[in-house]
Amino acid sequence: MQIGAQFYTVREQCQTLEGLSESLKKAADIGYRTVQISGTCAYEPEWLRDELQKNGLTCAVTHTAADTLADDTDRVIAGHEIFGCRYIGLGMMPGALHDPADYGAFMRRFRPAMEKIRAAGKLFLYHNHQFEFMRSPGGKIYLERMVEEFPADLLGFTFDTYWAQYGGADPAQWLERLSGRVPCIHVKDMACVDAAPSMAPVGEGNLNWSRILAAAEQAGTQYVLVEQDDCHGEDPFDCLRRSYAYLRSLGLE
Repeated sequence: MQIGAQFYTVREQCQTLEGLSESLKKAADIGYRTVQISGTCAYEPEWLRDELQKNGLTCAVTHTAADTLADDTDRVIAGHEIFGCRYIGLGMMPGALHDPADYGAFMRRFRPAMEKIRAAGKLFLYHNHQFEFMRSPGGKIYLERMVEEFPADLLGFTFDTYWAQYGGADPAQWLERLSGRVPCIHVKDMACVDAAPSMAPVGEGNLNWSRILAAAEQAGTQYVLVEQDDCHGEDPFDCLRRSYAYLRSLGLE
């Protein structure tokens, strides 16, 4: 499995092309060889292709704005083809399941995009938060419904281990259930600060990484992407560096 940097971690530094270019170089200097592009400024696909090549990087997956992904799918696919990315991601279900009707709306709106992406030889990846572990009106966990109602060649997952734990789920157990459908996972640690869960660099919290990463490898995961949404005032590149060093110490590349 390859370690990658999720650029949502450094989104504040990536709101201009100059900042995004500098951030790609900093990630490469840490040792990362792949990235996820998410939360950055707009860019032309050719520009991103050239910047990735300049820094010896690849793009593992993106998170694309929901409206763009649903309404301009052909352009999204063409862009990913240019910068060499197979996995096209959605960061969150619109509505965040505050209303059970959000799930039906998601199915209707995004299935056509998933089908176009599949036809292009790519795969739509959905990124979970904690709310997908709520139970739907029929009693099933929403993530379980997604697995059952979308075939594996139509919908895969960027499985976020922190948010699964936050939602009361066992990340390793869910990776086993999602075997063959999780080419990417997100990793950040869960510390306990002031008696509450708190995001931390990998290896500086309480998640069971030996078990989680073993389950990910068994499930066929290709990319282990470091995403720390909140660095609590610390330099996010330093957080990326510490997570990278810890994952390397466990034998990941």
